Amino acid sequence: MHKIALYPGTFDPITNGHFDIIERALKLFDEVIVAVADSNEKKPMFSLDKRIVMAREATKHLKNVQVVGFDNLTVELAKSMNATVLIRGLRAVSDFEFELQLGYLNKSLDKNIETVYLMPKLQNAFVSSSIVRNLLKFNGKTEHLVPKEVQAIIGSAK
Repeated sequence: MHKIALYPGTFDPITNGHFDIIERALKLFDEVIVAVADSNEKKPMFSLDKRIVMAREATKHLKNVQVVGFDNLTVELAKSMNATVLIRGLRAVSDFEFELQLGYLNKSLDKNIETVYLMPKLQNAFVSSSIVRNLLKFNGKTEHLVPKEVQAIIGSAK
């Protein structure tokens, strides 16, 4: 049976931590769909289209990865894409409470959905999109935090 996992997030921008989770998920599932959320309420630094381009560029060399944008409920997107598993990343204990609540919420909306929590490698455990955005605001160094394809896009936007 072809197992499809959906990895939803804002990816503002996609980081090495996100990429690490995608690679780990590919070892467990036949296909991983990276779902870039519109998330206007979060006031993202990059447009949805730009975030999709960054995610596609960062993952273009990986087999069985698809990148899509969305602006509906995650479980609705998962159902429309035939995904039965949601991937969520956990960096620290502080992430766990929120992610656990979200997992329970999604299960209450669709009893057929499962959430799998993956941890990034230790070297990426501190990396987050918000850290990258803060560094970008002050022209800080980010090339060690994002895939080279993403850094090229970010660098060309300066």
